[in-house]
Amino acid sequence: MSQAAKNTWWNRLCEGSYRASTRRLVHDIEAESPQVYSEMLKDLETPLEPAFEREMARHLDRGGFRAFVPAETLMPTMLQRFGLEPTSVAEHASYPSLRGNCNACPVAGHCWGAMRRNAGLDECRAFCPNAAAFERLAETA
Repeated sequence: MSQAAKNTWWNRLCEGSYRASTRRLVHDIEAESPQVYSEMLKDLETPLEPAFEREMARHLDRGGFRAFVPAETLMPTMLQRFGLEPTSVAEHASYPSLRGNCNACPVAGHCWGAMRRNAGLDECRAFCPNAAAFERLAETA
């Protein structure tokens, strides 16, 4: 077997093993290093390996990592997508309700991934439970 052929099957084996273990890796990091995992979730800028990032998003969508507060990490970035300043919205009477909707969001993982890749406003409107309220606030701002 040539060296090139060995490298090909070895690379496929390594990639397949990594993909198969990614879910476990996310759970292990969360369990063994919750502070590191929390920092990773709060960091919407640092690039992550795509399969690992997707698994982190899926983990959040499945209710993983109860210490994650979407309204603290995701809502400020989402507000900016709608042209709103987080500090001014925090003073609005509807703010507690908006935070509650965000924290109870069934697609927090999807939102986390969208905020990480700088999703546009149209995409955000399609999944954000606060989209209509954010648009109303933007109209009055």
